[in-house]
Amino acid sequence: MPKAGRPSNERLSAPVERIQAVNAASAKPTRVICVGLSALDHIWQAERLPGADLSKTRAESFATRGGGMAATAAVTVAKLGGDARFWGRAGDDPAGHVMRDQMAGEGVDTRWFRLFEQARSSVSGVFVDRAGERHIVNFRGGDMPEDAGWLPLSDIREAGCVLADPRWPEGAVAAFDAARKAGVATVLDGDVADTQVFERILPFTDHAIFSEPALRALAGSRTSDALEAIEARFGCTVVAVTLGGEGVAWRCKGTEMRLPAHEVAVVDTNGAGDVFHGAYALAVANGMQVAEAMRFASAAAALKCTRPDGRSAIPTFDEVIQFQRKHS
Repeated sequence: MPKAGRPSNERLSAPVERIQAVNAASAKPTRVICVGLSALDHIWQAERLPGADLSKTRAESFATRGGGMAATAAVTVAKLGGDARFWGRAGDDPAGHVMRDQMAGEGVDTRWFRLFEQARSSVSGVFVDRAGERHIVNFRGGDMPEDAGWLPLSDIREAGCVLADPRWPEGAVAAFDAARKAGVATVLDGDVADTQVFERILPFTDHAIFSEPALRALAGSRTSDALEAIEARFGCTVVAVTLGGEGVAWRCKGTEMRLPAHEVAVVDTNGAGDVFHGAYALAVANGMQVAEAMRFASAAAALKCTRPDGRSAIPTFDEVIQFQRKHS
């Protein structure tokens, strides 16, 4: 593996100051549209998780919270001061209504979060141990129409970035295609999905950021060769992989870079990847260069991991900036 470059630790630059400006009360927040999955998470936290030698364990806490990749990214954008819009599907059932109400309560525009009759919402069981690691069992929902013709694609012209996950390929492709035509940047949250799903979405993707398992499943490894292969085949401007405690690595226009993870006391990793993607999308929408956007997103995700729960642990913009200043 060729030696990767490393972003410098220079002081916070002009692009960060621009984000501060758009988050000021007198400024119009930058819009990010997030397309894809919303799930209702039932979260149990315990000292350790049941295993072969332990059939039962007592939970130390329990909560029901909205989750899902694109949905949590949208909440992240809102908490960081952006104008967050979520476009997605759920069932017209109790879980769907809870998810929509919670997201709206976090400041996300949910007018195009559509609840379908006869459909079943996505629901997850999330189990978090004392070390902050989590295991997820997800039911993705059912009987939701795949057609994305009802989305207000003309609104994308007013956005700074469009983020999508792979859970609703028709919606992701429609939104990314419209964004490409409007000159709006696109960010893919590349979690594990079938190869054919990525083959549909990646040709419209500017910034493809994979989880390590997803990159390995798609390209056969997590090495620089995998990033290079995806860059060459699909023409993405940025191809990246998040590596948990090892940080994030990416390839941009033929150059490889790596950013180490922040050393923090991990309490709960649930939702960290979603927070990373939402923060990165907002940074891109505000004109940050790639390395700066990676630093901003990494700081947001690291802070989230120091607190329990998924969405309630998402930091504010000021908290992220203070964390960056302290760790620069």
